[in-house]
Amino acid sequence: MKIDLKSYPIWHPFSQMSEWAEMPKIIRAEGVWLYDEKGNKVMDAISSWWVNLHGHAHPHIAKRIKAQLDRFEHVIFAGFTHDHAIELCERLPKHLPQEDWKFFFSDNGSTSIEVALKLAIQKYIQHDKVEKVTIIALEGAYHGDTFGAMSAGERGFFTDPFEQHLFDVKFIPSPTKENAAVCMKALQEALGEHNVLIFEPLVQGAGGMIMHDKALLDDLLREAKKNKTITIADEVMTGFGRTGTWFASNQLKHVPDMICLSKGLTGGALPMSLTVCKQWIYDVFLTEDLSLAFLHGHSFTGNPLACAAACASLDLMEEKKTWEQIEMISSMHREAAERMKDWGSVKSVRTCGTILAIQVESDLEAGYMHPVRVRLYDAFMKQGMLIRPLGDVIYLLPPYVIKKEDLLWAYQMIEEVLYTEVESNLKADVH
Repeated sequence: MKIDLKSYPIWHPFSQMSEWAEMPKIIRAEGVWLYDEKGNKVMDAISSWWVNLHGHAHPHIAKRIKAQLDRFEHVIFAGFTHDHAIELCERLPKHLPQEDWKFFFSDNGSTSIEVALKLAIQKYIQHDKVEKVTIIALEGAYHGDTFGAMSAGERGFFTDPFEQHLFDVKFIPSPTKENAAVCMKALQEALGEHNVLIFEPLVQGAGGMIMHDKALLDDLLREAKKNKTITIADEVMTGFGRTGTWFASNQLKHVPDMICLSKGLTGGALPMSLTVCKQWIYDVFLTEDLSLAFLHGHSFTGNPLACAAACASLDLMEEKKTWEQIEMISSMHREAAERMKDWGSVKSVRTCGTILAIQVESDLEAGYMHPVRVRLYDAFMKQGMLIRPLGDVIYLLPPYVIKKEDLLWAYQMIEEVLYTEVESNLKADVH
């Protein structure tokens, strides 16, 4: 579809619209494949921004959504409840690190973070009567694009226009093996009297698929809990099998006080999120004084259609074959990583569960604005594969229904594109 920017009515996300002379129009999708109006098919190798778990147009998810739609589409969630919300929140605790949780609904990953931060801050201000709360986050963090989420994220070109309006946050190095010597010291220096620590467990997605040292992350959580810090795990990307277990937090010894879920929550079918908090946080707000309640929400809180989709996705997640697929993808990624680490165009390669991340070799400074990003995106699209590089980092994060032969094809395309677009061209451009 040719774009005439003067008459085209849409402003697309994370895009400089002047860069787009043409944009494919998707008319249908099935499994891992997207089909455009010209008959081309494109592999959705990144699960459409990490949301799609079970493949596009999954009949079971569609069936449960339609059944709910035939009953009713939505009802105000303040003062009413419904079957699918109850089912979802009764089933999820079986898969979380422990089972005494309360669930607060919102509509996307960023707002689930807002809810968690507001809960923590309101708890300290109202219950503990404190004047100042110390927010601590990881360098390279990304938690969303609303103001609280931006405040807790890495500062840079995404946030520069709003810098004076963001609240103060102390940033500590990510708990990687390279940062082992300085990470704990930085946390200890950052801790105040009343603290909130927010982190993406095991993998920091938009930061470039930064992968944590699990033991070091656990040490940070132990130190935080020793100081009675409220801990928030942003599992918007890492939840629902992406790191090889139901949730990344399942792999940690120290359970966070809150867990934020979205993206794969509905299998990628509809927007919805949950802020999952421990019972004790809920109990703090449980009084007879309305002014001390958590007065937060939005019009579509607990939407029944999205809840139906989430229950359908849970049905599929609880099937043995889904976990066989997760293990197959994880195993193939590990084998591929061993081969890729010796490629001349690869600076580093890392895996965690169904996530494979490759940083390309370059003489330029690493980062999201690395010029190779656009070139790689275009090159992959020409090959029929959707990959949106995080600067100089490309990654695979496919739906769980991907077939072995399709995954092998994806690795082959990565090799071909890296050779033609990086190894042969990038250094020549620099010099």
